[in-house]
Amino acid sequence: MFTGIIEETGIVEKISITGNSGSIFVSCSDILEGTKIGDSIAVNGVCLTVTSIVKNGFTADIMAETVRRSSFSQVKGGSRVNLERAMPVDGRFGGHIVSGHIDGTGTVSRLVKEENATWVFISAPKSILDLIVEKGSIAIDGISLTVASVNEKEFAVSIIPHTSKNTTLLSKKAGDIVNLENDIISKYIQKFLGIKNSGSSEFSNEEKEKKLIDWLSN
Repeated sequence: MFTGIIEETGIVEKISITGNSGSIFVSCSDILEGTKIGDSIAVNGVCLTVTSIVKNGFTADIMAETVRRSSFSQVKGGSRVNLERAMPVDGRFGGHIVSGHIDGTGTVSRLVKEENATWVFISAPKSILDLIVEKGSIAIDGISLTVASVNEKEFAVSIIPHTSKNTTLLSKKAGDIVNLENDIISKYIQKFLGIKNSGSSEFSNEEKEKKLIDWLSN
C-alpha cells in the first residue's frame, strides 16, 4: 500500500518492452535506503516489484496488464518519474490509500496558473470520472491529490508549489498521458451497489438506498 506522497523523482535510464511486457531501470538515490529485492516501489503510481538493486538505481519487470492500463508504453529513456516506497507500518499516512494498481489513463487538457498555484485539467473515460467526487482523492502518476472540480468530461486539481517542485506533474503539457487511480473506497461502494461501468445497476434505486443505509449503519 502507498499514500501518494512522492519521496523522490527518478530518471528512467532504460525501458525495454517487447510486445506488451518488459523491464525498466530507474536511477534514484533516496528510495534505495532500506529497499530489498522483492520490495514494492510505485513508479508514476504503478506498483512494481524490485528485481535487482545497484548503487544508483533499481530494475523491475513490467507485465502486459501494466502496459495496457498505464502510460508505460509512452515512457522513454530520460523520462522523469515519481517514486514512492510502500508505506511502513509505523509511517505517517500523509495522503490517501493508494494501491498502485492503475485504473486507466487520462489526458492533460490544459494548465492554468492562479497566483501561487496551478490548475491542471485532465480528461478521462466515463468509468473513471464516475468514481471521482469534488474534494475527494485521486492519484495522478502516483501523486495523492484533492479533486477541485469534476464534470462529465474532465476533472481538475490545484497544484501547490511544494507538489510542483517535488513531482513531475507540472512538467506535463496539453496532450500528455497520465496514470490515474480512483479512491479505492469509491470502487468498493460501486461494487457493493452493483453499479456497472455503463452506469446501469443490478439493483433498483430503492434497493441501492437500503443497501447503502444498512452499510453505513453497521
